[in-house]
Amino acid sequence: MGGIDDPTYAQAHQMTAKTRTPGRVRADARTSVGAAVALLLVIIVAESAAGDEPQVVSMLVIPPFIAAPFAQWRSVAGIGAACLVAAIGTVFYVYPEASAAPISMLVDLAAVLLAAGTAVTVSLVRQRQHSRLSALSRLASVAQQAVLRPIGPVVGQLKVAGRYVSASDQADIGGDLYEAIETPYGTRLVIGDVRGKGLPAVRLASTVLGSFRHVAYERADLRTVVSDLDRAVARGAGYEDFVTAAFLEERGGTLTILNCGHPPPLLLRRGELELLDPATAAPPLGFMPVPKPLTMRLEPGDRLLLYTDGLAEARRDGVFFPIQERAWGLLGHGSIADALASLESALRSWVGGPLGDDIALMLVEYIGPDDDTATSWQADEDDTPEP
Repeated sequence: MGGIDDPTYAQAHQMTAKTRTPGRVRADARTSVGAAVALLLVIIVAESAAGDEPQVVSMLVIPPFIAAPFAQWRSVAGIGAACLVAAIGTVFYVYPEASAAPISMLVDLAAVLLAAGTAVTVSLVRQRQHSRLSALSRLASVAQQAVLRPIGPVVGQLKVAGRYVSASDQADIGGDLYEAIETPYGTRLVIGDVRGKGLPAVRLASTVLGSFRHVAYERADLRTVVSDLDRAVARGAGYEDFVTAAFLEERGGTLTILNCGHPPPLLLRRGELELLDPATAAPPLGFMPVPKPLTMRLEPGDRLLLYTDGLAEARRDGVFFPIQERAWGLLGHGSIADALASLESALRSWVGGPLGDDIALMLVEYIGPDDDTATSWQADEDDTPEP
């Protein structure tokens, strides 16, 4: 497994949706304050050119509300105070005696005072909500990082990179999951998607990953691993909950795939792509799947893209993201970590807005063969001592 200094560890910090960066927030605040100050100056100049009678004092209610959506409350209060001073100065410059000022002017002064107070209140409420969302996002990140450990960069005979693409700018956390571990029976991987969102989904994902990390070392037959995880999901899931999952095992260059209702892996080989669909569909974990193994030989340099259905369902104006047409250009070159970053960038650019669902991605590259070419259950049978 990668350590804290490993590049994949930094990717784990992208596993949840994040609030906007502090730099972006500060830029928005400066822009809003600048716009409010500019408008204030324009109103003052316009009032100075209007003659003896105040004409546009009532417009001084606007600048505080321009700053309120983005600026700190102290900045908003300063702009409100400046507007109030400008309004009072304008009115009492023309009407030195308050009793001589028209009622409409006094009403305008009261409106500016009320606007300044309201804008400060809006800014305070927004700041508190932002602070609360930031705290929730940090908690969500911690919760999900506790479930999804950093993987790679090399596990057994495979280079492995993982990436979690969040669909939301809120503190939502999903149940997408992945793992890659080296066992006595070969390198084993899982990618899955829990139905639903929030803490229940994370709890069920944690159950699946915890069980996988245990039984993958204990069970020689990958089909038994699937059976064990199915029972774990059935015990821990609600009535309508389930987990789609794909299990992969690489042993001596032989790849075995067991698919339980999950999008099929995508093989990239020598410029060509192939969807590794199972011969017979199997239901998700929780519904007693009996998946049929798909077995094939890997070649050095082969890459496999594993993904959850958020990628398959990403669309723009009803048109799905053309993953098969663009996969080789995005994923067939460079390091696997950079390739996943390119895929996410292209996906977000294609959608042009929020994604419909979280996406877990794994990109795997086969390094080269070793001497043992048996599948896990064949090896288990071969290792059984004679009576």
